[in-house]
Order: sequence, then structure tokens, then C-alpha cells
Amino acid sequence: MTENPYNKDGVKQPGMGWIKTVSYLLDEQFRVPGTKFRFGLDPVMNLVPVLGDIPGFLISAGLLFAMAKKGASNKLVVLMSINILLDTIIGGIPVIGQVFDFFYKSNTRNLRLMREHYLEGKHQGSGKGTIIIAIVVMLIVLGLLVLGLIKLGGWIVDLFT
Repeated sequence: MTENPYNKDGVKQPGMGWIKTVSYLLDEQFRVPGTKFRFGLDPVMNLVPVLGDIPGFLISAGLLFAMAKKGASNKLVVLMSINILLDTIIGGIPVIGQVFDFFYKSNTRNLRLMREHYLEGKHQGSGKGTIIIAIVVMLIVLGLLVLGLIKLGGWIVDLFT
């Protein structure tokens, strides 16, 4: 039987508080004055191209391993991994990635997924179907990106010929 970090009343058991604290620090620590918009250290670190993505990825991966150790199902681990990979890959794109990082908040999403898993019984199972869907979507996106790069390259060549 896997360890459930929440009791029957939805109260967090000891040892899980640091996960919420780190997620909050990375995704929601600061508020834009006069608004409800919150952001954390993750998008701030990502303002440094390439190097900023590495600490965020490593911390998110550490949170994922901690959640998995606390009894997350395979499907939940897959869903959380997809969130982290999306945040890291899209976050690494200059300009677009910086904007994306302020809104996506993968750690907060993963914390919500964990609560749904333990309190509502969602995201149970092996996750094989989720992996297959993710791979198909990534291949389609990759194909579209390659096609777009080919078209862009052709357009650039036409400009100079």
C-alpha cells in the first residue's frame, strides 16, 4: 500500500509541507501590485537564457521524486512529468518561453494533481495511455516545427536570391 500524504479529512500529513512551500516559492511567491496575478522564482530565474531553466527543472524534478515517494500512481507521475517537460522545453524558447513561464506554473499544477489524486481518487492507473498520447502529440508538434523551419528557410533563401 502506498503512503497517502493526506488524512481522510484532507489535512496534510507531516513531511509534505515543504513540497507546498517550494511550489509556492517557485510559482506564486510574488504578486503584481494592484492585481491578483502571482508569479514565483521560476520565471524570474528563466529570464537568464538557458541557465535559468536548469535550476527550475532540477527543483521541479526533485518535487516530482518526493511526490512519487509519497505514493503517487504511475499515471500521476506521468502527468506531472509532462507538466515539468512542457515548462522546461517551452520555457527555454527565447521571449516566448519567458512569457510562458509567468503563466504556466507547472509546480502549482503538479500540486493540484497530487491533491486530486489523494483526495478525489483521480489519476489512477498505469499511465501508458497518457504516455502514448503525449508521444503522438509531441511527434505532431515536432513535425509541424520542422515543416515551419523548412518553410522559413525557403522564404529566407528566396529573399537573398
